[in-house]
Order: sequence, then C-alpha cells, then structure tokens
Amino acid sequence: MATADETPESGLTDADIAPARLLCFAVYSAAHAFTRAYKPLLDRLGLTYPQYLVMLTLWQGDRLPVKRLGEELGLDSGTLSPLLKRLEASGLVNRRRDRADERQVIVSLTERGLAMKPEAFGILERIGRAAGCTAQEAAALRDALQRLSNELNADRVEDGPSPMSHDAGDGISAGAISKTETLL
Repeated sequence: MATADETPESGLTDADIAPARLLCFAVYSAAHAFTRAYKPLLDRLGLTYPQYLVMLTLWQGDRLPVKRLGEELGLDSGTLSPLLKRLEASGLVNRRRDRADERQVIVSLTERGLAMKPEAFGILERIGRAAGCTAQEAAALRDALQRLSNELNADRVEDGPSPMSHDAGDGISAGAISKTETLL
C-alpha cells in the first residue's frame, strides 16, 4: 500500500517529483539562462538567437540550400522562412533560386553578414566564460544533451523501461537511476 506522499502506480514520493529534481526542469532552466545571457550580446548585432544559429551555420559553409539549413538546425520551413526573410531584410543574407534546380532556394551571406563573423565569435567566447565550465565539461554536457534529444526525438516515449539504459562513457546512466533519483 502506498504512503500518503507516494503514488501507488510508480512508488514515487512528492519529493521525487519536485521540479528541482527533474532533468526536464534543469534543461528548461538552463535554456532560459542561456537566452538571458545571449540576449544583450545578440541585441548589439540586431540578431535573435535563432538568427544567430543560422548565421553560425552559414559561416561554417556559405551558400546552403534552405532545406539543409533546416536540417542542420532542426527547424521546419514554417519557422525558417520568416527568419531568413528578416535576415535578408537586415542585409545579412541573400536568398536566390538555384539555377541548376529551381525548386531549391540557396542562402548566402552578404558582405555585411560575413563582416559580422569576428564579433559573433567573440560572443561564443564570452558565453563560454560565463558558463563556468571547462571545454571538456561543456563538450560532455553537449554530447549528453544531444543523445537525450536524439532519444526523445526518436518518439520512444511509452510505458516501460527507459531506452537510455546504457552508460555512454560519461558516467551518466539513466538505467541506473532509482525512483528516488528521478530525472525526467
């Protein structure tokens, strides 16, 4: 029989489900903290965070099809098209139909967009310092979050054991988590 603060189905207590103990809340809080840290820096460039991500992607390889940009950033065309339209109106990118394949739209940097690159990279350095972790710690966090995102995007949310029951070499093993160490 479950106690007053325990749910009979899961055996979790009220303390187990406190937001501060949940991984989803930690990710949510960290995302908001990143947004607050980036906002004043990106405001100086006249960019939103999603626009900044597009620019970072284009600085990696200019002249990309819209479809590839969307794939790289996990953005659908309904989100990406207005974002690109605003970047084009700001004079940072051009959008042109591909001459070889009229169905594709190619996005390229303007001189002004390319000239912004050094200042934008400075933002990455400032955010890195503000995060307060080493490059190795940041890489481990990024890799763990990418695995988590991939698992959640695989649409495996169902009743039953966690699909993340392995240790990927970073010491994080979701399968080893007891009910009192609820993460998700």
